[in-house]
Amino acid sequence: MRKTILYVDDESINLLLFQAILGSKYNIVIAESGDAGLRQLNANPDTVGVISDMRMPGMNGLEFIKSAKAIFPELFYFILTGYDITPAISNALEERLIHKYFRKPLNHVEIENAIEEAINGKQ
Repeated sequence: MRKTILYVDDESINLLLFQAILGSKYNIVIAESGDAGLRQLNANPDTVGVISDMRMPGMNGLEFIKSAKAIFPELFYFILTGYDITPAISNALEERLIHKYFRKPLNHVEIENAIEEAINGKQ
């Protein structure tokens, strides 16, 4: 059975690209904001992991992940950003809020490997 991954990004082109690239291996659920991401997690209880863009209007990626992890602590979480690592992302890694961060443009092999490591590490 294919694993379900939630991808949160406020740019629709990135959502489409993520689905096109990783949709053959995973069931990809998408959301255009942190609030929509929380709704998707509630609607898709089979989700195993979350990848979120960092910079989004309203709730940024780390704020979204912090909220999601409070409700769904068993999932694994990643940040995808177009920028270098920030102190906030570094702290999130140290505090184990997120498993890893990725740089845009997305490297599907790196992301697939990290997802598989997170899934296999949970078993």
